[in-house]
Amino acid sequence: MRILGIDYGDVRVGLAVSDPTGLIAGGIGIVKISGMNNAVEQIVGVIAERQIESVVLGLPLNMDGSEGPSASKIRAFASKLNEKLPDLPIEYIDERRSSILAADYMTETGTFGKKRKESVDTLSAQIILQTYLDRNRK
Repeated sequence: MRILGIDYGDVRVGLAVSDPTGLIAGGIGIVKISGMNNAVEQIVGVIAERQIESVVLGLPLNMDGSEGPSASKIRAFASKLNEKLPDLPIEYIDERRSSILAADYMTETGTFGKKRKESVDTLSAQIILQTYLDRNRK
């Protein structure tokens, strides 16, 4: 089963896909978006192209674990995605540390500039998905 990991942002959406066995997440890049509806359209295309069977969205929680405006935006995105693909299972995973871990890795590998921004989004999606896969391993 292929699962799509998503790190949703206002300008770029980082994407990662699991291998068919659900063991390993691999980053597949970003999509540049111009609003939530455009993001949904592009993600629906990726889902069809890659034969995705479920989605994991990074949910940005506050440090105390509560949901704020950013989490509401992610839930709105998921709702719009679910309108287009009502049978697609969508799950959430706490993403509080994914961007920090990705940025730390980029610093360690000497990746800076424009490439860093895009790489951080992809790596964040990969971290989100890998965390989900690890937690749900049977």
